[in-house]
Amino acid sequence: MPLTPLDIHNKEFSKGFRGYDEDEVNEFLDQVIKDYEILIREKKELEERLNDQNEKIGHFTTIEETLNKSIVVAQEAAEEVKRNAHKEAKLIIKEAEKNADRIVNESLSKARKIALEIEELKKQSKVFRTRFKMLVEAQLDLLNNDDWDHLLEYKLDATELKSAQEEDSFA
Repeated sequence: MPLTPLDIHNKEFSKGFRGYDEDEVNEFLDQVIKDYEILIREKKELEERLNDQNEKIGHFTTIEETLNKSIVVAQEAAEEVKRNAHKEAKLIIKEAEKNADRIVNESLSKARKIALEIEELKKQSKVFRTRFKMLVEAQLDLLNNDDWDHLLEYKLDATELKSAQEEDSFA
């Protein structure tokens, strides 16, 4: 199940010694939420547009079927009324072919436009993923830094602290 902006907003990170800057993490999460909401909104708009286009294609298919039925009726009438009906049938066929070509060309044009928009969204998604991956890798590099080992090796003698503390309290 994909993340929602609310999931990102409510994400809590555990805090550790020298952990992430909370304001910086929150700022980044706010930006991710905004960008994610924009992508979701754009996706929803594209889906609505795609549904509209599919409805139009269905409508045009119905028109095409109706035109094809009209052609068949005209052809049957042409057989009965020979010469005049034959001329009329040719006109109807030409008109139907023009309309069918126009409908197909419009549909193809719209389908190409949607495909280009989808490709653009894929490119944007790939860029976002790459940037996010780079950020995560940079954070992992910080965690893998030798400075952490140096901190663990640091030794402090508790007796020295206690004697220094006692000297301060006498002074």
